[in-house]
Amino acid sequence: MSDRIAIVSGGSGGIGAATCHALAQDSFRVLVGYGANADAAAQVADGAAGEAEPVHLDVTDEGSVTAAVEHATGLGTLAVVVNNAGVADDDLLMRLDPARFDRTVEVNLRGAYLLSRAALRPMLRARHGRIVSVASVVALRGNAGQTAYAASKAGLIGFTKSLAREVARKGITANVVAPGFVTTAMTDQLGDDARQALIDQAPSGRPVAADEVAGAIRYLASDAAGSTTGAVLPVDGGAGI
Repeated sequence: MSDRIAIVSGGSGGIGAATCHALAQDSFRVLVGYGANADAAAQVADGAAGEAEPVHLDVTDEGSVTAAVEHATGLGTLAVVVNNAGVADDDLLMRLDPARFDRTVEVNLRGAYLLSRAALRPMLRARHGRIVSVASVVALRGNAGQTAYAASKAGLIGFTKSLAREVARKGITANVVAPGFVTTAMTDQLGDDARQALIDQAPSGRPVAADEVAGAIRYLASDAAGSTTGAVLPVDGGAGI
């Protein structure tokens, strides 16, 4: 078994599942983080071409985050953290009540803070680590009806750039991947017109594949990306141009 451990929050589907599979192929032992869907996480782990196992990881619960990181360090060296867990609760601002806004920020931004903070101690001891966070093209260009989502993802970019400055001399990198419209269970909830409008924003004229996002994360998690930190890597078919 590999002693290089990678944790992927929100690993049970979509971008998270594709990322778990990509990292397992690179000889990481992958912990497939899940909040509620244990069966889906187990399926992702079983389908990985390498070592992988599900681990409960509710990014809104500091105790759950701490336990997941402690489990990882008990298995080996925590080398990679992917902050992928996220929610989208879209609505026009006038109809978006504070509880819905707060929940989006709690999962998308505070969750990344909790997991990154917990992972830093073992990474600092090892003087090596890769922290990759999944934001969105809407963090860079905005989108009507997504004020909460865009704010949380834009905050994630600022958080990551600041973290990158703090830990660069400790052998730890922090980067962001900013996908465009990706076909996932979350985006399947959109109506056909809304889906097509998002696809049409990209010059490529097609959705981004989850595997394409996972490929970018795979690179940022690799030794080849040792001098890449504080970066925002778009995987959006040109939607951010």
